[in-house]
Amino acid sequence: MTLKAKHIVEEIKGTRCTVIEKGATADRVEFLKTLMEFNNYEVIIADEPVTEGSPALFTIGTTDLVFNPVIAVYELSLKTPAGQKVSPAYWAQHAKDCVDEYWDFVK
Repeated sequence: MTLKAKHIVEEIKGTRCTVIEKGATADRVEFLKTLMEFNNYEVIIADEPVTEGSPALFTIGTTDLVFNPVIAVYELSLKTPAGQKVSPAYWAQHAKDCVDEYWDFVK
């Protein structure tokens, strides 16, 4: 999922949160939850309404209302469990290793 530049704050399960991502699959939720909790952010996940024939999708948020995913990723302020800085390619799950020079990444 691409990073959205707009900073969105919504209520998720009764708590005001910064939305990290909407429409996330279960695998994506697990990836982001692990990454964010490793970086000491509290994560709240909510099911999105399901229509017949569509997969289960989720909204992921953090209770830190100042957190902005775009800024955190491009400032390289998040770290992976391996200690590397999270790059845009790693965030989008296009690469397993972090490449700090996001302009050099080729898919």
